[in-house]
Amino acid sequence: MDNLTLRRYRVSDASAVSALFRRIYGDHYAQPHVYLPCMFSQNHKEGRWHSLVAVDNQQIRGHATLFRELSRSASKGTRTAELALSVVDPDTRGQNIATRLGQKLLIHAQALDCHSVTIKQVTQHPYTQRMASSLGFHSTGLLPDYVASPFGELNRETVVLGFQSIDGYQRPLPALVWPEDCRELMHYLSAAFGTEETQPAWKHPRMSFDHSSGRYDVNIKELDASLLDQLRQLPAHWLISLRLRLAKGFTDAMQQLSTLGFAFTGVAPDDRSEGWLALFHRGYGARKLTLHCPHMQRLHDRAQQQAGLIEG
Repeated sequence: MDNLTLRRYRVSDASAVSALFRRIYGDHYAQPHVYLPCMFSQNHKEGRWHSLVAVDNQQIRGHATLFRELSRSASKGTRTAELALSVVDPDTRGQNIATRLGQKLLIHAQALDCHSVTIKQVTQHPYTQRMASSLGFHSTGLLPDYVASPFGELNRETVVLGFQSIDGYQRPLPALVWPEDCRELMHYLSAAFGTEETQPAWKHPRMSFDHSSGRYDVNIKELDASLLDQLRQLPAHWLISLRLRLAKGFTDAMQQLSTLGFAFTGVAPDDRSEGWLALFHRGYGARKLTLHCPHMQRLHDRAQQQAGLIEG
């Protein structure tokens, strides 16, 4: 690996990078764009992807990107990017290639004027989780059975969310008295990100409800009795991923959702409103996972116990 270099993505790299994804993941990778080389170049041209590649003897050995949703002002992206599409040739693993690509992309996030970077860490192996920790990400939440397995397994892939501030940007959590079941996690995150009394303005619709990758996604500003009753009537076998504004009333909402079978699985940054969302899930399957972050391990174990999938 003496000749290994890291450089920015070029249009001529598209076919080789696409072939690398197919070599490792077959036909199972969750992002379909990687299977069409033309989509690599289109996403870069439009400013959604900002990629680096690792090259050895003119061969593409690794790839990673910063992914940004484009704002309505077209050319300008959101202030949060996602470190994503990280892939390394199996013949060159053990060289910290993914970590080195990640380090350079985090520096590039500053040039893009990003406030923060997120990462989705797979859980069928520990490598992404270890890399995220070494890059300074804090794990904030768990997405059980988030997508079909990228490795062709029968079980769906559970994902750990990670978050990192850029250049001292602050995204404090609300100053709340946390329920005992999640107090340790929330104190850990409060110590990492700070707290404040004021709440950022909500910039989403009051509620949204969508279907994606085999799960039902629900985003809610606040929970009331009518909405709770409607959630109760949804089919019990549905895999539901619910995100609720993290604000005053969280303790009551957590208790009410628990009666409907929803387990609390941490928090996620709310990119549009610059606050935080509480994560709740139901309908996920039985799964034994060994996670790098002890807080995420406790969330997973508690969610499995709450659903009656393993003994408490």
